[in-house]
Amino acid sequence: MLRQDFQFDLPGELIAQEPLAERSSSRLLVLEGASGDLFHKQFTDIVDLINPEDLLVFNNTKVLPARLFGVKQTGGRVEILIERLRADGSAVAQVRASKTPRDGAAIYITSDEESDKSEFYVRVVGREGSMYLLEPEVGDWREIMRRFGHMPLPPYIDRPDNESDQDRYQTVYASKEGAVAAPTAGLHFDRNLLRDLSAKGVASVEVTLHVGAGTFQPVRAERIEDHHMHAETIDVGLTVCEAVDACRDGGGRVVAVGTTAVRSLEAAAAAGSLVPFHGDTDIFLYPGRPFRVVDAMITNFHLPESTLIMLVSAFAGREHVLAAYRAAVSQRYRFFSYGDAMFITAHPEARREGLLEI
Repeated sequence: MLRQDFQFDLPGELIAQEPLAERSSSRLLVLEGASGDLFHKQFTDIVDLINPEDLLVFNNTKVLPARLFGVKQTGGRVEILIERLRADGSAVAQVRASKTPRDGAAIYITSDEESDKSEFYVRVVGREGSMYLLEPEVGDWREIMRRFGHMPLPPYIDRPDNESDQDRYQTVYASKEGAVAAPTAGLHFDRNLLRDLSAKGVASVEVTLHVGAGTFQPVRAERIEDHHMHAETIDVGLTVCEAVDACRDGGGRVVAVGTTAVRSLEAAAAAGSLVPFHGDTDIFLYPGRPFRVVDAMITNFHLPESTLIMLVSAFAGREHVLAAYRAAVSQRYRFFSYGDAMFITAHPEARREGLLEI
């Protein structure tokens, strides 16, 4: 299939720049994958859509304040986006500067794009593909991010981060630090909604996928099969596997909260059955790739020609998904990270190899 097969027209004013006042006050577009039928609801209606025998799977990753600003010894301004912290104390990062920083160059950390340099600085120690390897010379990354870090809002949010983003660009159940982008489907859940689901008898478990900045990288290959996904670290424990088995035995559905939860479960089941998994995955789910675990998903709206719209198209059928997106545009839904959500059930063919477009 071709990249442009996943294109849709989106007016810029529908890209949400701010979160709503209340997490759970978003709209919810329900797409039945088997039929393509659409229903317009509110996110709080999710309590009625999830059955007591279903299993909710959340991604408990926590977003790091991973955007940093700095200045080189030559005076040039630098923006750093931490992609991944490594066990040896270094970090893999994107670095934006007017001139490419050389190996050995020092970058002094600043509070923002205009402030004077602090006593904290990091050094460029090498490259990893298009990324830079950086090591702190004064302090460590946790201290540097705590003191100077900004929330790494996506590039389509056209404003600086503010104090409210510290809370709102984070799920209420986030617990394991390591992401540089939020698992945004989870942003709609507040404590009251979680209590309502629990009171209904709905079980839940948590996986971990530390979302990398590569999630915003465009697909450049003309044929989507030629695209190679960035790697991300996931953790799917035995408890999750046992809960999925119990859900299946009870006739329930596995409902993934977000594409990151989907990718975690499907990566852990890549060999055919779900087993505990801890490590890196570059799984790419696009039409033609089967889903072995997930029966339904909650997800936000995704960028045109992105790997994420390809994933939901593989799950519910490309034509169904594109029709849903056209309806969402017509009904003025809010798009992307701070936008509205979808509840999607699987097309029956999503369980088999070879689904192309429905």
